[in-house]
Amino acid sequence: MSDGPKADYIVVGAGSAGCAVAYRLAEAGHSVIVVEYGGSDRGPFINMPGALSYPMNMARYDWGYRTEPEPHLGGRQLACPRGKVIGGSSSINGMIYVRGHARDYDFWRDQGADGWAYADVLPYFKRLEDWHAGGHGGDPDWRGQGGPLHVTRGTRDNPLVQAFVEAGRQAGYPVTGDYNGHQQEGFGAFDRTIWNGERWSTAKAYLRPAQKLGAQLVRGLARRVVVEDGRATGVDLGGRVLRATREVILSAGAINSPQLLMLSGIGPAAHLAEHGIAVIADRRGVGQNLQDHLELYIQQAATQPVSLFKYWSLLGKAWVGAQWLLRRRGPGASNQFESCGFIRSRAGIDYPDIQFHFLPLAVRYDGKVAAEGHGFQAHVGPMRSPSRGSVTLRSERAEDAPKILFNYMADPQDWRDFRTAIRLTREIFAQDAFAPFRGHEIQPGEAAQDDDALDDFIREHVESAYHPCGTCKMGRRDDPDAVVDPQGRVIGVDGLRVADSSVFPRITNGNLNAPSIMTGEKIADHVLGRGLPPENAEPWIHPDWRTLQR
Repeated sequence: MSDGPKADYIVVGAGSAGCAVAYRLAEAGHSVIVVEYGGSDRGPFINMPGALSYPMNMARYDWGYRTEPEPHLGGRQLACPRGKVIGGSSSINGMIYVRGHARDYDFWRDQGADGWAYADVLPYFKRLEDWHAGGHGGDPDWRGQGGPLHVTRGTRDNPLVQAFVEAGRQAGYPVTGDYNGHQQEGFGAFDRTIWNGERWSTAKAYLRPAQKLGAQLVRGLARRVVVEDGRATGVDLGGRVLRATREVILSAGAINSPQLLMLSGIGPAAHLAEHGIAVIADRRGVGQNLQDHLELYIQQAATQPVSLFKYWSLLGKAWVGAQWLLRRRGPGASNQFESCGFIRSRAGIDYPDIQFHFLPLAVRYDGKVAAEGHGFQAHVGPMRSPSRGSVTLRSERAEDAPKILFNYMADPQDWRDFRTAIRLTREIFAQDAFAPFRGHEIQPGEAAQDDDALDDFIREHVESAYHPCGTCKMGRRDDPDAVVDPQGRVIGVDGLRVADSSVFPRITNGNLNAPSIMTGEKIADHVLGRGLPPENAEPWIHPDWRTLQR
């Protein structure tokens, strides 16, 4: 084996967290190599926000993972897209920016992730943001300016987008000016990572600035971490080894980081032995604790031609594309997720456990539009499923996709929560705000009313929201299920860290891109032996949460 380039730090994965880590280490004057298997992020399908359904369905940009047959979903195998491209999943995601709720991080702290309470992570969210309210309300005291990541809001000029928030208000829920600020609970405008009409991925925000500071991007498939005398010293790309004089940092995501640890001899000893892999550190938690958000698309026909369906012809798509290519304007300059909601499913829950993404079109994530024509939909799902799955090795070869089993809907609570979510969505769509536009219910359909009918619909139609996390859980060093300590250091191996969504002890509210970037920012500071002072900002909690659902 020949030695390749050498650097202070090797970061595996040029994704949401990895790009942030690389930039902060390079900014501090260190030599950094970033290893990425995927190709260029240039091209209209990635950079045009309105084309978001394309890259996550293209083999060029997506690893193309699928789950094992899910036992509680009739054996269905669900798509699990992961970015195989510069920028990782931040280059193929829906560009929605959600920090999570303050209580999520306080829970992390209580589970042993010391130093990760909301007071500790809020300064990092502020540091990473360049927040532009755009005249659409907001909470500037809670937001950051001048950071690498542009965060904006859409024009919200579609009447359906406005109707959704008004319907939430009519149903008795609060309206929030900034769900990423003081008050998450309620209905309001979505934040997104779009800037000047283009996707603003971490490749643009962090990696290119890191390269200007001297960080190197090396293309290749990381096959294992080289560990010598209990210390990570490099990364094997198959025939050549990149050497790290200080540390190796895995930012390969919730699927590939645990896979790479196991291929390197770090994981459950019996499972490694099955594949003939010598055990370096027996950590039973590697690949366990896998979590995700599931969602349903509750679709309603529209009686007026106000939805995005008017662009769903060859001519319409050509017009949208031309508007975007020539001026970075028009429908193509938005991800079209411009209104949202975070609510509590019942009294006795202290912070939201259901999220809505509203879309002024009845369409699937793979781009297939509802046959009925004009319509609208809410993506709805519970935030904190008790079900847990796993990522395990299929073989000892890095080229072979790991086995991914989310074990979706394994807990009876999942079914109760989803039935509630459907019924609450129907109630919102039934408000007067939608009266001028409301046609028949496309799905689940008027006939699906009792629990059994709803369960059948859930089983057949529930889809991943593409938020995998938790497979290298962060916790105290004496926790046998923890994989990394609260500084991201792999327990049992020196010179090795993990910095991505795999370290989350529990999934956060909403989309995971923002928490993943924050994790990269914060673990970079741990690497550098520095930190930001905590901010004790008190989030809004419904004063009567014990007795009222809204």
